[in-house]
Amino acid sequence: MDFGTAIKSFWSNYTNFKGRARRSEYWYVQLFLVITNLIAAPVDLALMNWDTDRFIANGGGGIIGLIWILATIVPAIALLIRRLHDTNRSGWWALIGLVPLIGAVVLIVFTVEDSADGQNIYGSSPKE
Repeated sequence: MDFGTAIKSFWSNYTNFKGRARRSEYWYVQLFLVITNLIAAPVDLALMNWDTDRFIANGGGGIIGLIWILATIVPAIALLIRRLHDTNRSGWWALIGLVPLIGAVVLIVFTVEDSADGQNIYGSSPKE
């Protein structure tokens, strides 16, 4: 899957928590989200008249970043759950991300694993 296809799939599966997502789709979308968040930060700073103290006091973000996070959080969670399904894990494993540090490490390990071969209870392999 290429970058453009992954982003298109991300938006077209906005609330799709069923099925499976390939590793490449997941990581291309993560790259897209990092880049767009990096773009939102200077835009927010400009809207705050480059007042870095206020920017930091707001947690490093402004209204543009907040709107972007709110617009992408549901499809990002849906994609994570589909990625976990692809590794033959329940979407409930996403909740381990709530455990500080260890949860993030576990989710990274799960998302870099290769897809489970063939069909599983979440559907057929997207590689086929």
